[in-house]
Parts: sequence; structure tokens; C-alpha cells
Amino acid sequence: MRLFTKHRLRLIAAALVIGFSATCASAADLTSEHYKIALVTHAQAGDTFWDLVRKGAEAAAKKDNVDLIYLHGASPAKQAAKLKNVITQHVDGIALTLAFPDAMRPLVEQALDAGIPVVGVNSGFDAWKSMGIPMYVGQDEVLAGRAIGKRLNKEGAKKELCVNQQQGAVQLAARCKGIADTFKGESETLYLEGYDMSKARSRIMAKLMQDPEIDTVVTLGAPFAPVAVAAAKRAGSDAKIVTFDLNPRTAQLIKDGKIAWAVDQQPWLQGYEAVDLLWLNLTNGDTLGGGEAVLTGPSFVTQDNIDQIIKYVKRGTR
Repeated sequence: MRLFTKHRLRLIAAALVIGFSATCASAADLTSEHYKIALVTHAQAGDTFWDLVRKGAEAAAKKDNVDLIYLHGASPAKQAAKLKNVITQHVDGIALTLAFPDAMRPLVEQALDAGIPVVGVNSGFDAWKSMGIPMYVGQDEVLAGRAIGKRLNKEGAKKELCVNQQQGAVQLAARCKGIADTFKGESETLYLEGYDMSKARSRIMAKLMQDPEIDTVVTLGAPFAPVAVAAAKRAGSDAKIVTFDLNPRTAQLIKDGKIAWAVDQQPWLQGYEAVDLLWLNLTNGDTLGGGEAVLTGPSFVTQDNIDQIIKYVKRGTR
């Protein structure tokens, strides 16, 4: 019996080796060609969200043996110029944010006509299909906003302030719209002047002092959530602070109870999946989503689950 068992173990071990070798051979077949993939975003200086998107893209590029070009332009014209640059370089694939779809559309058509596959990522949920882009990775921003509105209703909120740091970016407008769609109370949007945090704090503080009935402030990016906490304190306001997205400081403030919760869309995963989907398309003709978006959110991060998530946030992968 013992000999039979040993014999069986040897057979199993041999089978595993053969299977592993076959897997390695298959992987080698897929990575036999070396590709150059570009990630072009509308990232703003000072927004740590984009550091996570880039890190995810770099992780996928390393796994897939891909040369990654990362470029960003904070305005429609600047992002369009970066996109035109990589098309001229004849890269093998492009992952592209579509916060400014009208500015990107003619260049996307140019890339597709040149046979360069394009994946939409992060923004432009309502625009990617009409551009002929076959795959999109990100969050349905209106859906995420509606989820916030419903949660605010359950929590008894009456008046919320949606703080938009980049007027004209379609994904941010969609977030505020989604909240207003489902929130039964009063919604108002406050526009900031970009990423000047001192001005942002003063503007939020002035608004809270002007309107003490505001009981909830919704920031549309993690860097602005701590700013809103400080603004509310200076204004003597009891308004609850909630936010889209995470970074280490915001996660710690959730743990400490100073920010009520966040809606997470997993930016590291967005960057990773965008590059990996392009690689799979180039190496194996794969598409994912069946013509629909590959959703990475929304999910709520609260005091109840922050302990399970914060280690990944601090590591820089969530």
C-alpha cells in the first residue's frame, strides 16, 4: 500500500511538472513579441490618484514584458497633444482617459484608423462606445453618485455640497449629477480653482459659514477630503465629510472617524487592467466586457471595513 501511494505521488508530481511546463510554454508564446503601450491621462499635478493608476499600469507592463509610456496633460489641449505624440510614435496600444471626450475624439479615430487598439480607462463612461473604442475599464460615475445619494438619504442628510475641483471634466460632473438624481434633500455644486489646497480650504470654509444648513460635504477626490475636514473645523460646521477615492491620509481619517466614508473605484486596478487588456488583445485577440464596461467600482469604504483595506492603501495598491 505504501509503495502504491509513493508511485501515485510520483505520477502526480510528474503530471504537475508537465502541466507547469506547458503553462510556461504557453506564456512564452504570448510574450514572444515585445510591445510598446502608452497610457495617456488628464492627471492634475498634486493628485495622488494618478500615482496609483500609473503604478498599476507599471505592474502590468512588467508582468507582460511591455514598454510603458506614461504621459499626462491637465487640459484638453495638453492631453490631446500628448495623445497625438504617441500616435505619431506608432505605439502598439493606447490606454486613454476620456475626461475631455470632444478633444480626444478625432485623435482616437486617427489611432483606430492606424490600427492602434485603444482602451478607455477611468473617465468617459458615456463616450467610449460612440468613439468606436472596444473596451473600457473604470467606474460608472453616475451610478456611483446615485449610490452616494441613496446612502445620504438613509443617513438622514438634508443638504449636501458637491465639491468639484475641475469644471468641465465629464466624470466629475457625472458624480454630482448622480448624487442629485437620488438624493431627496438639496444638492449644490461648489467649483474650486484646481488643486490649490489653500484656496480650496478657504472656499469650502466660506461656503459652510455662509450656509450653516449644509450637513454633508462630498469631495470628488481624496486629496480634497482632508482639506474639507479642516475647512469645516475652521468654519465651526458639523457637516459630515465624505469623498470619492482613497489615499493614505484619507484612509487614516476614515479610521479615526473624521471622514465618514469613501467611494472607492480602485485606481491601481484601472491602470493594471487597461494595460493588461491591451496586451491580451495584441497577443491573443482578446476583448473583455462583451461590449460593456469592465467596472472597478463603486464600493464603500467605512470604519467597518477600513482595517481590511488600509494596509493596501499604505502599500500604494488601493
